[in-house]
Amino acid sequence: MDVVYEDNHIIVVNKRPGEIVQGDKTGDEPLVERVKAYLKEKYQKPGNVFCGVVHRLDRPVGGLVMFAKTSKALARLNEMLRQGKIKKTYWALTRNKPPKAEDRLTHYITTRQDNNTSKAWPTPRDGAKEAILSYRLIGESERYFLLEVNLETGRKHQIRVQLAAIGCPLRGDLKYGDRRSNPDGSISLLARRLQLIHPVSGKELDLVAPLPDDPLWQSFADVE
Repeated sequence: MDVVYEDNHIIVVNKRPGEIVQGDKTGDEPLVERVKAYLKEKYQKPGNVFCGVVHRLDRPVGGLVMFAKTSKALARLNEMLRQGKIKKTYWALTRNKPPKAEDRLTHYITTRQDNNTSKAWPTPRDGAKEAILSYRLIGESERYFLLEVNLETGRKHQIRVQLAAIGCPLRGDLKYGDRRSNPDGSISLLARRLQLIHPVSGKELDLVAPLPDDPLWQSFADVE
């Protein structure tokens, strides 16, 4: 368990690509159950351990995931999330250079349950939800480009599908247009940073995920 931050009310862990946050039809052990087991053992708790899921990451994505250790914290964090008071910053690697060094993208996203995909449309349509993000180009190597992405909305596969819509599918994301998979089955998207006011203590939290061990990610270690 790679714990990035923990106090009496919340715990933030660094999720590995391939892990699921909550249970799904695969039957694989979800991260929330591993966190419960960690808390139960660490604090020698009898009976069930409370661990509330605040937000999720797609299975092939790594980075920061926050859980609530108390029902009071969970209720307040859910409300903060609804009001946009939890800032989530992502790092994304693409093979293509974006058309602009920085931009604010607005699309309208529809989802299909049968194949678990989303599609970004340039204009509103029935059943579509507005999706907004901002990105800026913060680094580049010989073959790849590093984007910092901030979400204004939280839609299914939002970063993946919006960047693909401007010709920048994420490295390793075959579902949305990249031509090669990553060796470990991940996509090159990292939930890099969480910024929020603590729901109980009121102190400022600014949490950063470590970069994956992958040499390409590590080549951007000096990027601020």
